Amino acid sequence: MITYIVWNVKPQIANLGFIELRWYSLLFLLGFIIAYFILSKIFRKEGLSIELLDKLTFYMVISTIIGARFGHCIFYEPEIYLKNPLKIILPFEGKIGVDFHFTGYQGLASHGGAIGILIGLYIYARKFKRPYLWILDRIAIVTALTGCLIRLGNLFNSEIVGIPTNLPWGVKFVQLSPANIPVEHIVPLHPAQVYESICYLLIFIILITLYYRKYPDLKPGLLIGLFFILIFSTRFLIEFVKQDQVGFEAGMFLNMGQILSIPLIIAGSILVFRKIKTKEIPK
Repeated sequence: MITYIVWNVKPQIANLGFIELRWYSLLFLLGFIIAYFILSKIFRKEGLSIELLDKLTFYMVISTIIGARFGHCIFYEPEIYLKNPLKIILPFEGKIGVDFHFTGYQGLASHGGAIGILIGLYIYARKFKRPYLWILDRIAIVTALTGCLIRLGNLFNSEIVGIPTNLPWGVKFVQLSPANIPVEHIVPLHPAQVYESICYLLIFIILITLYYRKYPDLKPGLLIGLFFILIFSTRFLIEFVKQDQVGFEAGMFLNMGQILSIPLIIAGSILVFRKIKTKEIPK
């Protein structure tokens, strides 16, 4: 019988000296590529131009990265970034020719990403005269899948790990332990990032199935409402088996991830359960 799983994969695919290619970055990018492919199918199905999708993709990528980055800096480590605000936007550390090295954006928060997307897509909707809920419904489908891939990226980084467990699928994260500690002495942890990844994949399947079965009679706001309920309820529950991400969460009954999830779950519930008179997607 399996008593634990040993995970000893390095986060780097290749190290070029001044820059590292990481699994996380690759999976993050792959999420946007697959999302674009799925949305292109949806746009063609609805008779919309790919040019409109290209503009939507630009707004989506920019708002996701900005929102996720600022969300992490504000929600989880404000004291660090208030002292040095340039660290929020600079993906490197050190001085050129001395100790310069590319770090990338290693602090990204999903709740900040959600807020960034909502703002970015609102601007897009106003500029290109598209119904806001119509855009959010379609973005919700691919965002769930992108979240699945991003959590796999967290696995390769050996981050967002869970609390100790005796369950047979507990994982010994070798990269998190000192090099001189034997594997048998490493404590198995809940693979919390894998739990989330699996759940997000299932949510993606639910949303895309619902879209194809109900279109064109899909009520505006239903998919994004379900997305908020399912994604952030999942996040809320899995947080109970996660380790605290930052020190100030120690001793809190609900951690920051759970506190930030509650408003989004409520917003999703309002969207799903309110009476929507329009049965067809606005032309």
